[in-house]
Amino acid sequence: MRKLPPLSAVRVFEAAARHEHFTAAADELGMTQAAVSYQIRALEDRVGAKLFERSKGRVRLTDVGRRLLVPLTDAFDRMDTAFAALRADDENMLSISTTSTFANTWLAWRIGGFQMDHPTLAVKLDANNTLIDFATSEFDVAIRAGMGDWPGLHATKLFDIDYTPICSPWFLEQWKAEHGGREMEPADLVDLPQVSSGDPWLNQWLAERGVEVPDRPPRPGIQLDSQTAEATAAMAGRGIAMLTPFFWRYDLTERRLARPFREVSSRGWGYWMVCPEHRRQAPKIKRFCEWLLPTARADYEAAATAGLPENGP
Repeated sequence: MRKLPPLSAVRVFEAAARHEHFTAAADELGMTQAAVSYQIRALEDRVGAKLFERSKGRVRLTDVGRRLLVPLTDAFDRMDTAFAALRADDENMLSISTTSTFANTWLAWRIGGFQMDHPTLAVKLDANNTLIDFATSEFDVAIRAGMGDWPGLHATKLFDIDYTPICSPWFLEQWKAEHGGREMEPADLVDLPQVSSGDPWLNQWLAERGVEVPDRPPRPGIQLDSQTAEATAAMAGRGIAMLTPFFWRYDLTERRLARPFREVSSRGWGYWMVCPEHRRQAPKIKRFCEWLLPTARADYEAAATAGLPENGP
């Protein structure tokens, strides 16, 4: 085990020894002269020898002090070089954590544009629904769904999470054929197969349309853990899924999915970019935020009309 004196005192000594001036060392380290003098005395007591000769307001290194200065300055130079390399690596890599749905339906498609605008900044994207702890992880920013109330984190809202019933065009056409070609109405959803049985978002959407939802146990069926899985099942014609149009604008436009209704609902949630409060002004985080906000919001506005039915409710 190393028997080192307190590194804070060693750091003060090294600065004072280079300058041979306590005030200059205090200015370099952002300390008071009294604090520098205190640390020097504490170190002298620890090593059992005088490190400076004090005379008429000036200080000079003793022989013991001179013996320590060169190896200590070299050690601090080496540490500075090591940490500078880490800082450079940190500034050259942006690590992003986000949900699988946000990554797979939007960010992975768009992040290349950000990286092309910032070619010296590498990007690492991790798609995982588990909330990360910035204090124990390598991530710089995260994109989370929620109300924006995460203590200790700076949160910037990207857009609201809204949702509406969505199905495959085939499923919708089959239903119309079975019902004389009429347009689907909200009340019709009560008895239609659902991709995720008993989805509370559907019940809320129906209630807001004035549809009374029967008080009955959910039908047996599958439960899927993400919109990505639910949209895939909907494309396969498995039933109605409650989806956020923003994520599925291309599939709606290209008719892999269909919106029977114009109306959307929201539970007050949104998608947010979050980072530790003390890192919000880090250059790479600011650059990412300056790209993410306008890009996401522009796509959100464009998605509002994607796949809307020409007629009907």
